[in-house]
Amino acid sequence: MLLSSHWLMAILPCMTPFIYAMVLAAGLSRRMGAPKQLLSFGNQTVLQSVVDTLLGVDLSGVLVVLGHEAERVQKSLTGRHVFCCLNDAYQTGMFSSVLCGLRHLPPSADAALIVLCDQPQISADVIKSVIDAYKTSQKGLVIPVWNGKRGHPVLIDLHRYRRVIETLSGEVGLKPLMRGYPEDTLEIGVDDAGILRDIDTPEDYRQELERQQKAHES
Repeated sequence: MLLSSHWLMAILPCMTPFIYAMVLAAGLSRRMGAPKQLLSFGNQTVLQSVVDTLLGVDLSGVLVVLGHEAERVQKSLTGRHVFCCLNDAYQTGMFSSVLCGLRHLPPSADAALIVLCDQPQISADVIKSVIDAYKTSQKGLVIPVWNGKRGHPVLIDLHRYRRVIETLSGEVGLKPLMRGYPEDTLEIGVDDAGILRDIDTPEDYRQELERQQKAHES
């Protein structure tokens, strides 16, 4: 009989789950007009900032899902301890990158932290809060919330929900999963509105650079 991750975590509380970050970095950046993964953000690119934050957190590994401008984006990560996979179907939408990432995670992965590549402002404290909540709550879905609104990154227990994800449609993405299991979902409040923001347009980018500048000056 297969043992669920819930059962295992209940009887083996000292076991450390293998949690991998999955960074979705394959998009076309249509509204931006340029690959937002490669936009400057301080002394780094947007994607480099996201990856470096993840590398500073206690994770089992960081997987970056590539697509548009894959060679340039992968080259920008040279020297960083990440592994990459190529989503050949990236033009069909973000959900295809989730599926691609799942196929390339190690078999040992217990959970996936889904991270957007265009949220360079996401802090290590937020990521740690999501991970710690998963480890201690025995919930299969953990979602950060600010002011009553859900954001990213979200954490998904793969033993419980990998097969569910694989049955979903690209048109709806992960919404049925995120809304369909309230009894197994933990929303954790965080004091950071950055979980709601991503960089889709030149105006979004300008505003995020202004916030970064103000943060450095304060």
